[in-house]
Amino acid sequence: MAYVYPYKKYNYIVLIDSKEVGGFSEVNAGEIITDPIEYREGLHPVNTVFKQQGLVKYGNVTLKWGLVTGTELITWLQSTVDGTCERKTVTIQLCDDLHIVVAEWKFINAWPIKYTPTDFNATSNEIAIESIELAHEGVERIK
Repeated sequence: MAYVYPYKKYNYIVLIDSKEVGGFSEVNAGEIITDPIEYREGLHPVNTVFKQQGLVKYGNVTLKWGLVTGTELITWLQSTVDGTCERKTVTIQLCDDLHIVVAEWKFINAWPIKYTPTDFNATSNEIAIESIELAHEGVERIK
């Protein structure tokens, strides 16, 4: 039987409204948490707390990239500041070694909530990294 290796996490594509907006050095897709609701019926013979599903919370998506001349993400952020922000669908696609998409996550109604510019250091020998954090209202695993 042939051994199947897991996919590598460094080969991915990020799309915003089905368009590639650049390469990202790091993507953190957040987490999904369902809060439990605890309750106990006073007359129940078992002395325990029962739990049921509560609200679902989605962690923010963080995109980090090396500073380049493209400004599409910064323009999107500025529209939030101006009060005219358009919510978009952000898609993260994981690819195999042949660059075939093997897994895909769609983040629905995303919008920028935080921007972190690069730090500046004249004695540094590092790439200038920017990051943007996106809130969203749900995630779907497509593949």
